Amino acid sequence: MKIALAQINPTVGDIKRNVGKILDYAHQARQKQTDLIIYPELAICGYPPGDLLLKQSFIEGNLQALETIKEGLGDLPAIIGFADRNYERGRPLFNACAFIHNGKIETRQYKTLLPTYDVFDEDRYFQSASNYQCAKIAQYKLGLTICEDAWSADVPPHGIHVHGLDWRYLSDPIAQVAAMKPNFIINISASPFAIGKHKLRENLLAAHARKHAVPIIFVNQVGGNDELIFDGRSFVVNKDGGIVALASAFSEDLLIVDINETDNSISGEIRPTKTQQIWETYQALILGTRDYVHKCGYADVVLGVSGGIDSAVVSAIACKALGAEHVLALNMPSPYSSPGSITDSQKLAQNLKMQLETVSIEQAMTAFDQMLAKPFAGKSKDVTEENIQARLRAAILMAFSNKFKRLLLTTGNKSELAVGYCTLYGDMCGGLAVISDVPKMRVYELAEFINEEAGYDLIPKAIIEKAPSAELKPGQTDQDILPPYPVLDAIIQLYIEESKTAQEIINAGHAPQVVKDVVTMIGRNEFKRRQAAPGLKLTSRAFGMGWRMPIAQGFHETT
Repeated sequence: MKIALAQINPTVGDIKRNVGKILDYAHQARQKQTDLIIYPELAICGYPPGDLLLKQSFIEGNLQALETIKEGLGDLPAIIGFADRNYERGRPLFNACAFIHNGKIETRQYKTLLPTYDVFDEDRYFQSASNYQCAKIAQYKLGLTICEDAWSADVPPHGIHVHGLDWRYLSDPIAQVAAMKPNFIINISASPFAIGKHKLRENLLAAHARKHAVPIIFVNQVGGNDELIFDGRSFVVNKDGGIVALASAFSEDLLIVDINETDNSISGEIRPTKTQQIWETYQALILGTRDYVHKCGYADVVLGVSGGIDSAVVSAIACKALGAEHVLALNMPSPYSSPGSITDSQKLAQNLKMQLETVSIEQAMTAFDQMLAKPFAGKSKDVTEENIQARLRAAILMAFSNKFKRLLLTTGNKSELAVGYCTLYGDMCGGLAVISDVPKMRVYELAEFINEEAGYDLIPKAIIEKAPSAELKPGQTDQDILPPYPVLDAIIQLYIEESKTAQEIINAGHAPQVVKDVVTMIGRNEFKRRQAAPGLKLTSRAFGMGWRMPIAQGFHETT
């Protein structure tokens, strides 16, 4: 038997488009003479659908689409994810998996484990399954599970930290399905990307396969939906836990695997891919940016460039994701801008072949000084005037965004966002924060990697080597206020991503006062992060939909 793993990129809510893609992949599978095609979790409506699940018309549209798919599949059996209604007690919906055979749904399996940690909130919408069943095709029994159903383990497999997941679910759906003695277990998923997470998934399912001596087929979604990026990398492990087939990373794919009728062994192709963390970070940012821009209905973007490392890296990502002809960069110098701010921006634009416009904010600064001279009389200049500069630049960027119908990309990094080293309604202004989950030192790594991939200094060396500065007053550098970035990033990693206490971080060797200052800054800048542009999630703990801290609160980690 030949099975097709359809690693597709659905758009949340665009059910018509998703159906077209599903049927297109079915056509491709038929041409390859496959006997079964498998699609990801909630493939019909896209994942995560959020509160669209509360709209009856959305649920009805997804169910009608299932009927269309049944007809369009012809004689090709399929396994596909959708949202089903629950007519009994409990939540109104099921996260469902349908086995379609002979033009009808022969088996419906519902998801048991409904994640509520990190970015997930499935218990808000779905009822948990109470039983399991196998689908049958020819002489084969297929065990059906959905994404989180595989994420229960007696001992966590070696891999990255998954924030909020302690592995100790009260049930183990894989074990319960395996007890039914299927020929293989299928897990349809929409498993979001995090750096290094693909190895954790592989280790997890390999451990299940070895424990129960059953092959497992994992079919994942690919693409970007809002903050989440899905890296694909669908795979098959044999009963000994060895990977025998692996789909592409960060792109759609149709992976064909063969089942040996004699011994039920599975074989397939292992697509070539890279495993460097900096490579997958770069690919995830490209995919996330492209899909966010296009799925929001835009073709073009605008961003501010300052001759600094952050805006240079975002420019390179945007040009790679969308094409340089779709990227407009604005350089907005002030009297405090260094000559390099202009010349380095020009060189960057020339290298990337993107359009560059220069709009000085000096006249606007003078006008604001005059307008505020009377009410500010007797007050010395401080951060107020610095923030006005950042907000003037934001006003210009938004003017270009409105006039030319371009989505505005912000260029702040995770280190700045964590401690509030950014201006509300200023440099935080925009529709997508591309590198808001990238610490400052990794931004430098990205710049070096981009140049390495290009084979020359696509991002000018002068940009990489200069001291970081907001250039909002004479001689300003980031380190006037912040600890050195290697120190800051290490503390943020321990505190945000690994949930260490301030004392644990101090015990790890960091200076007590520096730790207390950083932790305090993180806590008191929640109001800024709540108003920030959506950012692409790359790490195990990002600010955004998985970060739910109150703004008005009295807990202080350092007291």
